Amino acid sequence: MAVANHLGLDYEIRFVDLRKGDQKAPQYAALNPNMRMPTLKEGEYVLWESSAIAQYLAAKKPESGLLPQDERRRLDVMRWQFWEHAHWDPACAVFAFEYVAKPVVLGINEPDMIAIAKGTEAFHRVAKVLDGHLENKRFVTGDTLTLADFGIGSAMILAEMAHYPLEPYGEIKRWYATLSALPAWQKTRAQSAMPAANAA
Repeated sequence: MAVANHLGLDYEIRFVDLRKGDQKAPQYAALNPNMRMPTLKEGEYVLWESSAIAQYLAAKKPESGLLPQDERRRLDVMRWQFWEHAHWDPACAVFAFEYVAKPVVLGINEPDMIAIAKGTEAFHRVAKVLDGHLENKRFVTGDTLTLADFGIGSAMILAEMAHYPLEPYGEIKRWYATLSALPAWQKTRAQSAMPAANAA
């Protein structure tokens, strides 16, 4: 959504209510057999996985620079997209599940502190990588905003609510402050404020 907003693309949001199990409905599972979000549908074309969707949207406006046309710069962006999926998102997901999903979706208000302890170790391992990399950089791959920022930044939306242990990481906090000040980011936060719903 943030990428589409940044690019000025028109789209329609259809919300999937996790508490009602909408993601398991046959009509949604037919679009996305993983029964997860997000899913993009444009005419008869269906695409799932957030980074693939982001690349598809960025390709509509290559002049934006969100997915550079230069091969090495493009691969650098893709490297950080892969890193987000393999390392950053799993580390953040522990906190998001224990402090946000469990109480909101499952009605369980007590976090599993053993899971949090393991998650904290994993979080610090990957946060050190990102924090060190961001030193002397405005954005993840340099001075230019790219899909890498949108991808890695997406998990940061829950940082406060999910109690990410971000205190030692000044570069991450500085970078995210820049990202969250973008008009597209603020618009997306406002659109995403509907409780316990996820955009499809």
